[in-house]
Amino acid sequence: MKKGLFILITLLAGMTACKKDDTPAGVKRQPLERNYTFSNGVMPRNVLESYLSRAISLTEFVNSDGFYSDGPYLDKEDDKRMLKNIGAKFISRALYSWGVEDRFNNPAFLNNAKALIEEMHQFDNDIIFQGGIFEIVTPSVNNIPVPAWVFQEYGLPVVTRNFVYNNMINLQGNGVGQWGTGSVPDISRTETQMFFFFLARQFMQAGIEALHFGQVELMAMEDRNNNYAGWNNLLTRIRNAAKTVARRGTVICDGHMAGGGIVADGKLVFDFVSFPMRIKEIGGEPQKGELKKFFLDAIYGITNGGITPSGWTCEQVPYLVEFDNYGISDHPNVSSIADHWVWGYDEITWFYLQPETEKNEFLSYAHNWIRHIDNIGYLSMPGSRVVSLGGGQITRYRANTQSATSTQGQNQEETIKKLWSNEQNN
Repeated sequence: MKKGLFILITLLAGMTACKKDDTPAGVKRQPLERNYTFSNGVMPRNVLESYLSRAISLTEFVNSDGFYSDGPYLDKEDDKRMLKNIGAKFISRALYSWGVEDRFNNPAFLNNAKALIEEMHQFDNDIIFQGGIFEIVTPSVNNIPVPAWVFQEYGLPVVTRNFVYNNMINLQGNGVGQWGTGSVPDISRTETQMFFFFLARQFMQAGIEALHFGQVELMAMEDRNNNYAGWNNLLTRIRNAAKTVARRGTVICDGHMAGGGIVADGKLVFDFVSFPMRIKEIGGEPQKGELKKFFLDAIYGITNGGITPSGWTCEQVPYLVEFDNYGISDHPNVSSIADHWVWGYDEITWFYLQPETEKNEFLSYAHNWIRHIDNIGYLSMPGSRVVSLGGGQITRYRANTQSATSTQGQNQEETIKKLWSNEQNN
């Protein structure tokens, strides 16, 4: 038995929140030539993987107008300290607005985000902050004026009007009202693309260099039958705009894609894939979970290949998996391995509910398991994410070391730092 595999098995054997997956022997991961230099719309493969290997989810970190998913965002100053301490390079979900489009009429929303991003870049100019453009539009988009530059981008006459919600939803009713007062936008519709382009350019002007588009297949209810022309058109325009708007002339785009990535005419539409971890419950062992290949729609080992937007070719595109949040089921604390819930909770809530020791053990297990099983997969560390405890109770998971300046901290910060430090050159 190889020494590395023996160490991994030994590590997993002592865990109480998880157990070793029964997959075959792992892959040999090639050393990563770590680099964070890119420009002019091109991100080399080793640079992309360098960033993905130092990814942490810090949802709404640069949001600044008081409208957070769980109420006031506490202890933001300690998040700055934590990011510096652990050496994070890719801050996912840092800026977004889920169904609160009116905030884009408030200049402070993006201006304050820009100021915070610039502050962090004074410490480390290489850090990438990611913005989120998700699978929801609400009638409040009707309150947002369409700038002249959006009409000009799409070759349309410049007129005075606002965006139109009814021109973004699916004409067949697919996804309409799926989010209560909000709907799933249809990416094949020009108005949807115009609105997303508006958001993307605004984000890039604020310092965002990565864009996450949520459930891209959900928005492709018509687009998939047209070789994803809508997504291709939108992302091509965004990438062209990035050459003059983004701080390093480049923006990388991803989304949740269960099939392992969208390929059109041999070309990958997105730069990389992201997806939930798909933690599998261990039956008969309450609250315990593990990772497995080929469980439900997990993407371990199955991402698609092709020519990437940066021009390099791969057999399988690199990916991130994350502790996803999507609420609470009608069966909390009950195992049902046929669904996406983990003991009745979303992934981050399940993780939040584990004792501190088991959180750290599972984090180490997941990080090492992914590295063992797939040489292009990376775990986006949980930094700050909303959790749903039931009965309308919502709070936030924080990885920070708990202290007077980090009242919500769950003490995973040093575990993350150690995991990353142990693989500095690979």
